[in-house]
Amino acid sequence: MNTHSLSGDLVFRDGRSKISHKAKNNKYHLILDAAIEVFARQGFYQSTVAQIAREAGVADGTIYLYFKNKDDILVQFFNYRTKQVFDRFRAAVNQADNSLDKLRNLIRRHLMEFQRDRNMAVVYQVETHQNSRLAEVQIREMAQMYQDLVSEIVESGQQEGSIRKDLYVGLVKRFILGAVDEVINTWLHSDKNYDLVSMAEPLVDLFVRGIGTPDKKT
Repeated sequence: MNTHSLSGDLVFRDGRSKISHKAKNNKYHLILDAAIEVFARQGFYQSTVAQIAREAGVADGTIYLYFKNKDDILVQFFNYRTKQVFDRFRAAVNQADNSLDKLRNLIRRHLMEFQRDRNMAVVYQVETHQNSRLAEVQIREMAQMYQDLVSEIVESGQQEGSIRKDLYVGLVKRFILGAVDEVINTWLHSDKNYDLVSMAEPLVDLFVRGIGTPDKKT
């Protein structure tokens, strides 16, 4: 006789699970990827669970083994991607030896992540500009982590003498995040026939000329 584990997996008498953890994890991410593909193509509110299941190649009921509903898919996507993307931001920053290069690496990595995953970029940009956001908490957390990282870089640059000390850090970090966000938004609404990452250097140059000390070379 077979039984069910506490996790809901079918378990045989010898203890073997019918659905391995790896298989479940793969199916979970398969559904997430399919959902973001559908959301980016049709818009969140025009998408259905049936369309997501078809895109993922699974039965409609399979979706509910992993997610409560369509809203939950969006929230879990942001939970997962927020940590993943921010870890890459931090790794890029840590590769640089000075504050200006840290800022350059951060902006380049930011643009690279969104260019590499256009579906994520579309869903993120749309969701952040909604009046009512389902992933409000996740988006706010991601923005706060990003701003905190920029603050860390700016304050370090002020101590190094590469960034002006008379600047209000709170204003600088919002200016940088807003400018990068606008560059991504413009790229998404264009024919995208140019390299988004190529905009990193002009952005850094703009920031440094505005916040850097006059005698500091970039």
